[in-house]
Amino acid sequence: MTRFLTLLAALLASAWTTPAMADVQVTFHSFNGSVMFGRYPHTFIALSGELESNGRKISENYGFTAKNVSPAILRGPVVHDISIEKPKYLKKTNKHFTLTISDAQYYRIVAEMKKWRDAPGKYYDLDTRNCIHFVGKVAQIVGLKVSYPEKMLRRPKKWLNHVAGLNPKLGAKKL
Repeated sequence: MTRFLTLLAALLASAWTTPAMADVQVTFHSFNGSVMFGRYPHTFIALSGELESNGRKISENYGFTAKNVSPAILRGPVVHDISIEKPKYLKKTNKHFTLTISDAQYYRIVAEMKKWRDAPGKYYDLDTRNCIHFVGKVAQIVGLKVSYPEKMLRRPKKWLNHVAGLNPKLGAKKL
């Protein structure tokens, strides 16, 4: 009887507790960069949290870039790559805003990243397909309004501030 009461008490206790909802956050980053120190201005996204469907922990980040930085970038399309930043680098960037996303949005972001990563040929173009365009696509996947003013296509920090302004519901402060 004691064993039955213990089991019954455990079942009743679990009925009143709710499991923590898992979630994934996407954070939009920019890096100011410096030609003299070898890192150009850049924007990328970081994903963190836990998938609701299976509890898998997420800690990923993706940025779109040229595979090799050279003057060829100024002349047209070059070979591309997806960059993954080291954790210590993430602490040195501008964090513009963070959104909680669904598992479906997470999987759409990863699929989009793979599409950009696996595109054949020379896919990176400084003016028409750079890190800003990649992050803009991710922003659209999570429901944000995006535009690409020509004067911002090489200024990731200014562009993310612009996106924040287009989406006042974010409550993001201008950096």
